[in-house]
Amino acid sequence: MFTFVDQIKLMDIKDTQALFEKHKEQTLYYRYITNEKIKPLLSKYKNKAVVKIVGKSVLGDDIFSVKIGSGPKKILMWSQMHGNESTTTKAIFDFLNTCISGNNISATILKECTLCIIPILNPDGAKAYTRVNANTVDLNRDAQDQTQPESVVLNTVFNDFKPHFCFNLHGQRTIFSAGNSNNSATISFLAPAQDKDCTVTPTRKVAMEVIVNMNKTLQELIPNQVGVYDDAFNINCVGDTFQSKNIPTILFEAGHFANDYAREKTRELIYMSYMSSLLYIAENNVDGTKYQDYFNIPENEKLFFDVIIKNVRPNTKAETIVDIAFQFEERLEHGEVIFLPIVKKIGDLTNYYAHKHIDGNGSVVLAINNDELKIDSANVFVKLNNEKIVLFVK
Repeated sequence: MFTFVDQIKLMDIKDTQALFEKHKEQTLYYRYITNEKIKPLLSKYKNKAVVKIVGKSVLGDDIFSVKIGSGPKKILMWSQMHGNESTTTKAIFDFLNTCISGNNISATILKECTLCIIPILNPDGAKAYTRVNANTVDLNRDAQDQTQPESVVLNTVFNDFKPHFCFNLHGQRTIFSAGNSNNSATISFLAPAQDKDCTVTPTRKVAMEVIVNMNKTLQELIPNQVGVYDDAFNINCVGDTFQSKNIPTILFEAGHFANDYAREKTRELIYMSYMSSLLYIAENNVDGTKYQDYFNIPENEKLFFDVIIKNVRPNTKAETIVDIAFQFEERLEHGEVIFLPIVKKIGDLTNYYAHKHIDGNGSVVLAINNDELKIDSANVFVKLNNEKIVLFVK
């Protein structure tokens, strides 16, 4: 078993955080990241990378790849398979900026590794800010049938590039806790199953070892805020499919950090995960022997709401005290992502947590029009003891 002291020899956390601040791509911010925003950036990598169009989306938009590095260890990375999961894309460009800067850490990675990166696999979904593509298909359930052009593109790149590792880059909702705790799962990972029995195979052990390494780094930055997903097998998912082909595959999930709905702190943590994992692969023969600590990472649970108003009466006649939970629904309006608070639960929410708590102290809470709050109703504001309360502030 390696210790964090061993990890420090490979990557000094403060130095890498300084690299992030120096090379963060300032033109990419907040949640709405599209081809229109990344196309101007691709030209600056052409002297040190191979940038090409590897296919077209349903609506004919370009799907790009960036190949960088000259080493024998090949890593395939793709982001925004789900168009509304953009945090990992932002971190990709922070990482690419670092790669062309000539620092020692990225130089080591590029000497030992060759990376093929698809920044936005689903450009139509990115533009519409939807999980699915333009045919309303979830690409992460199309790995076997490959009914969609974007699925064919990824599979073709996989077969042509013949990677030794795959990084499947996603974003997750604010609902997840790291285990049964009041700790948000800010970053989550998974070494997907490769058979229906979820066997801990040699291939999965290799993926688990890399995750163990990233977790050691992240625990220094966000203690107890890293989780893993359950490994229920679904061969229609891309990660399960690639893992079943004996290519170590890692699911990255960018989640919620306190008050970070722009996902800018999470972006930094994903960047740190890229640097940590890639440097570990570059410097080590990852054979899966150091995988055991993967099972000490808590499994994600759905215990969070965005806002809980506690200890309130749901109308002026009510004698019973309840809690009311709101979840933010992301919507694209006029080219900007907004967050709309939706009532999801009313009752005793003692066993749930929230990113924001409001104590009603037994007061009446109503919609802004004085109606009683109803499940699935949208409420930007509420009235609490006749005072107007805003539930989300950008």
